[in-house]
Amino acid sequence: MKSTDSRFINEANHTLNQEVKINNVSNKKEKTMKTIIHRAETRGHANHGWLNSYHTFSFANYYDKERMHFGVLRVLNDDTVDAGMGFGTHPHDNMEIISIPLEGDLEHKDSMGNVTVIREGDVQVMSAGTGVTHSEYNKNKDKLVKFLQIWVFPNERSVTPRYDQISLKDISKKNEFYQILSPNKDDQGVWIHQDAWFHLGNFEKGKSDEYKIKKEGNGVYAFIIDGEVEMNGEKLHKRDGMGIWDTDTISMKASENARVLLMEVPMAV
Repeated sequence: MKSTDSRFINEANHTLNQEVKINNVSNKKEKTMKTIIHRAETRGHANHGWLNSYHTFSFANYYDKERMHFGVLRVLNDDTVDAGMGFGTHPHDNMEIISIPLEGDLEHKDSMGNVTVIREGDVQVMSAGTGVTHSEYNKNKDKLVKFLQIWVFPNERSVTPRYDQISLKDISKKNEFYQILSPNKDDQGVWIHQDAWFHLGNFEKGKSDEYKIKKEGNGVYAFIIDGEVEMNGEKLHKRDGMGIWDTDTISMKASENARVLLMEVPMAV
């Protein structure tokens, strides 16, 4: 496997040190639902040759002061890694990092001694805490790896670094949202140091579901992995994102077969 340079990682860390603003998000507690839509084609884009990445929020060389983050959701990258290539060893601290493979096999190594492979149908989480280094490589020489890379600001700094991954096969459901991440160690899915809940849903055309906000003051960022849906009256297509806050309930109906990720997060940073 070839190592890659980490210039874009350093650029991303530099971006994190810049002034952070919520994307026109009000912290007022009135219950007048607010939304923001990020169409797939408006995302930042960087093609490094070995890595083709789309950024929903400012990252590395892509900077938009109106798209720094959604509440504590800091990074949502849609990454495709060439065969045999990957992210060389690089550091993180005080960030909750979640990876959701969509296709292929991604090999993980870190300074905590973990050496694992994550595949489609898994979810990986790493609490960087006081500091950790890691690498992620496309394990295969003849296939692409596609995965979502998600960073969430923690609610507790300088924790002991930790790593976990699970298979979703035993908990996945059809035509309803199922939980894959929460703040609670004993809940379904993985857990992080934040009052956040992630749900996935695989829906057939015409099927619908409703999601209820779990904590007052939280919002939900929906990312359409595949297909087309109508969410709270808005048409969303593949790789579109929609932030919703100041509401208690979100409704969704699949206009065609669809896979949807819901990320409920605190709006106050």
